[in-house]
Amino acid sequence: MMRPSPEIRFDVASAISQGSRDYQEDAIITDFPLGSDIGFAVLADGMGGHASGDVASKIVVTEVFSELKLQSGDFLSFEERVTDILLDAALSANECVNSHVSINPESGGMGATLIAPVFIKDRLYWISIGDSPLFLYRDRVLTQLNEDHSMAPQIDYMFETGQIGEETAKNHPDRNCLTSVLIGDDIARIDCPLEPIGLLDGDILVMASDGLQFLSNYEIGSVLSDNQSKSSSEISEILLQKLKDLGDPDQDNISFSVIKISDSTSVVSNPIAPTEAEPSFAANSMRRVGAAIVSAGRSAMSALRSQRRRSDTSESTS
Repeated sequence: MMRPSPEIRFDVASAISQGSRDYQEDAIITDFPLGSDIGFAVLADGMGGHASGDVASKIVVTEVFSELKLQSGDFLSFEERVTDILLDAALSANECVNSHVSINPESGGMGATLIAPVFIKDRLYWISIGDSPLFLYRDRVLTQLNEDHSMAPQIDYMFETGQIGEETAKNHPDRNCLTSVLIGDDIARIDCPLEPIGLLDGDILVMASDGLQFLSNYEIGSVLSDNQSKSSSEISEILLQKLKDLGDPDQDNISFSVIKISDSTSVVSNPIAPTEAEPSFAANSMRRVGAAIVSAGRSAMSALRSQRRRSDTSESTS
């Protein structure tokens, strides 16, 4: 007997807080129309200080969201071209940052990260530039789907291979230095999977700025495990309260969206909560899940599009 087509529903809630900073440089927006098979979210974490970082994040979110909204009207065409659309949107946002700096030279050095997941029925695509994480919680395991474009992975590798100690790695002054970001110049690295991740009933996605990561991966995963039967709004409130309870005087801006996936055609058993020793939430357990990485900037985008055009031409003539 064939399994019926999935009837995916999205339960989405977002939260944003200034944290302990003097101003808010994060920007976030979501669009999940009721009854639609398509939904998406866009988040940018700005840098460059007041009147620069906040402007950069708003430029990036506005440009990417507008392009996704414009292109998503045609369902079939949208999924066929979704990675190209995401790449084009990121490039357009980067060019808008460049234009703003050209007109306002005092804002030189401003930029923003980008994370934009796109949900099409039970399939997840995304584009990511910078260190804003996209988490998947499934079967008691918290996984970061997108690449971390900061020095943190290299520093963690140095610790894992015994080159530096744990405390040195944890407090390394270069840990949060970005290796790719939208600053109006060439984009060093872009994470944009060519193939989607399949979504399952009960999955929880969390898109966030790095302000959420003042909580450890274990703490984030534990909140999701303990509260997965609750609504996304309730989970968001709990995560935000956990961050407030830390009372960290250096707390960065916080922004995140919690996206719960439900499939009315599925029946799942009750989940089992992890024990305290559960290793799935360990800080160094980040794993990639089926993602193809597109590296480099404009040249990589151009090469990718040219490759696809050649492939389309070959298919049409075969």
